[in-house]
Amino acid sequence: MPHCLRGLLLILALAAAFPALASRDLTTLSLEQLMDLKVIGASKYEQKQAEAAAAVSIITRDEIRAFGWRTLDQALASLPGIHTTYDRQYSYLGTRGFGLPGDYTTRVLVTINGNRTNEAVYDSGPTGRQFPLDLDLIERIEFIPGPGGAVYGQNAMFGVVNVITRTGAAVDGAEFAAAWQDPQALGEGRASFGKLLDNDVDVLVSVSALHAQGEDRFFNFGAAGVSGVATGLDGERKKQFFASIARGPWAFELITSDRRKDDPTGAYRSDPLVTGHYQGDRYTLAQARYQNSFPGDALQLQARLFAGRYDYTSLLSYGTAFNLAATSHWHGGELRLLYTALADHKLMFGLEAQKNTRVEQQTLDVTIPANNLLFTAPGRRVGVYAQDEWRIADTLTATLGLRVDHDNVTGTQASPRAALIWQAAPGATLKALYGRAHRAPNAYERDYSDGVSQVANPALKGERIDTLELVADHRVGRDLNLRASTYQWRMRDLVVLGIDPVSGLPQYQSGDRVTAKGLELSADKTWDWGGRLRGSLSLQQVRDASSAKLKNSPQLLGKLNFSAPLSVAGLRLGYELQYDGQRRTIDGSDTDGYAMSNLHLSTSKLAKDLEVGLGIRNLFDKRYAHPGADTNWQNALEQDGRSVRLQATYRF
Repeated sequence: MPHCLRGLLLILALAAAFPALASRDLTTLSLEQLMDLKVIGASKYEQKQAEAAAAVSIITRDEIRAFGWRTLDQALASLPGIHTTYDRQYSYLGTRGFGLPGDYTTRVLVTINGNRTNEAVYDSGPTGRQFPLDLDLIERIEFIPGPGGAVYGQNAMFGVVNVITRTGAAVDGAEFAAAWQDPQALGEGRASFGKLLDNDVDVLVSVSALHAQGEDRFFNFGAAGVSGVATGLDGERKKQFFASIARGPWAFELITSDRRKDDPTGAYRSDPLVTGHYQGDRYTLAQARYQNSFPGDALQLQARLFAGRYDYTSLLSYGTAFNLAATSHWHGGELRLLYTALADHKLMFGLEAQKNTRVEQQTLDVTIPANNLLFTAPGRRVGVYAQDEWRIADTLTATLGLRVDHDNVTGTQASPRAALIWQAAPGATLKALYGRAHRAPNAYERDYSDGVSQVANPALKGERIDTLELVADHRVGRDLNLRASTYQWRMRDLVVLGIDPVSGLPQYQSGDRVTAKGLELSADKTWDWGGRLRGSLSLQQVRDASSAKLKNSPQLLGKLNFSAPLSVAGLRLGYELQYDGQRRTIDGSDTDGYAMSNLHLSTSKLAKDLEVGLGIRNLFDKRYAHPGADTNWQNALEQDGRSVRLQATYRF
């Protein structure tokens, strides 16, 4: 708490002092402009935030720059109801109290320009360093909390993250960026070119790379009876490529990413303190889009074709070395029609199909190839959906939607949505929301069986969640917006790791229901001199069927984000304070709650076309830990202390 109070006092002092010191930063959006930003991810077409059937949040490129965020989960962690978990291999996203240890973020859908990034083996939604796109290429991030199954189907149980990329016209030239972070000895570089050409072709190409040595940390490997410093075992390497080209109604995008993270923790209970352990991820995502309006704009057509590939590789030893590998290939298409000629109605119809042509999991014994295992599970899914945005009266709108999906694992599932939105006053909006979403068990949960660590469960059921939510938005004047959201959700047939009664080995099984209720309060304040203060408080209570507290579920989350221009050297300051409450661990104990501060200073006034940033994460060097999973030797994993990052970006 002293760290939390220290951060609060710093924010209050800065907010009080800056009106007299700061000069207006013309690149900063006013609150009115922020509230007028359109959202696409809620219904797959542009809507005002007040019209969307969700408590939508938008993170702009200006905010990403102001706070120096370098991963998607760092940006999302500033929003109400979101907590993150890092096991020194991957980052995972928890939403509204749900983030089971070892969960691969399978219940949040992550998209880039509407294109699904959740792959077809583990269904994981990448949000940390494994996210395949450089954050410098993001124009804005849309987060739509709650079930999105009525529009998206599979995975959209607790929310949808839709990332919108920059265009070539927005880049308008070349950019070179380089960064160094200590004590991780992390180096990073990026080169991008974007332009709107004379023939109206918009093109953007970017390459980036990262290399880090990591830190030497002490680990206790618990039941293994081993402890010691993992020296030189925390390194990381990553390469990324992005290209987009668009002209008129046509657009094409290609994303590739290749990441390898060394393992200091003995992941999956592998041999401790062994050199050469690693896990790696490679993404290839492609999408071709067509969007056009017919005369009078009464009918809008959107169509896209997509294809993707994901490869997981690892090297772990259990007395002898094993390569654990997984591969998934998929392709498909989507067609959407939006019809607005009918008075007081916006009618949307859509069809989406995806074929998983290759879904493979392998266990390769480096010493004895005869022990190799291979599991294949190709599949498919088809969904049809419809939605009506019906204006009942000038101040009252209803949204009714339904999607029906069929896949080769769980058969046919229906995901309805209903919302009633009342414009109670010019600055006040009330929303009553209901939604259902589902998730079929992924290939790892259902099909993996090595006869030692896990056995398959072909009869595994899918999960279903129903959510009720009330949202109140109130704009006070032109510079303050208040929001209150209360919700209740119930999940049935939660997939959890249990014990197979026949073999006595671990097996994923359909568990009992999980229920939750929560309250999210948030405020967004701007000043004419360019300052902005955004804060939230989330209270969330999640219980299993026995009324026990769910693991890795903080009951209290607090967020404060303050940004402002300075009159000195054209500096802009970004300061964030985050408080996470206690979290229950695998062994039933609780990690301590913690408050963490991050500070970022940037300026573009030192030299023409040059922007320089200095970031300090964990400003007060707070010690804290995140719960481990049943695949970790550690019950809780210590997180990074203070780190300093220097970045420079040159544009011409």
